Amino acid sequence: MKFNKSIAGYHMLVLLSEVDGYFDDAEKAVVEEYIQKNFPIPINLETENKVLSTLPRELYMEHFIKVANDFYFDSNEEERIRFLDFAFKLMHADAKLSREENIFIDALYTQWDMGVDE
Repeated sequence: MKFNKSIAGYHMLVLLSEVDGYFDDAEKAVVEEYIQKNFPIPINLETENKVLSTLPRELYMEHFIKVANDFYFDSNEEERIRFLDFAFKLMHADAKLSREENIFIDALYTQWDMGVDE
């Protein structure tokens, strides 16, 4: 199943927020802001939350890469950069940058070939 970029972005943010084993109110606020800015009409995320809540932890990275690819193919560079802003805001929302969050954001940079040009 292919996800549109808004849903794919939602999945990535939820996974980033869950990967360190702790989802706090500050992270929730970032996810809510993403929903507000990226879903033009109100949306019921019940199906998406069910998919994410039943996803075994050992499959987080695999699913993250899959939805990162879905997002990539439906977006342009400006949209990807805007998404990265949300991802970084989320990662820093709880004032702790975990090793797991860093691994996931590094994987996203690699997947999207967002390396720094030299």
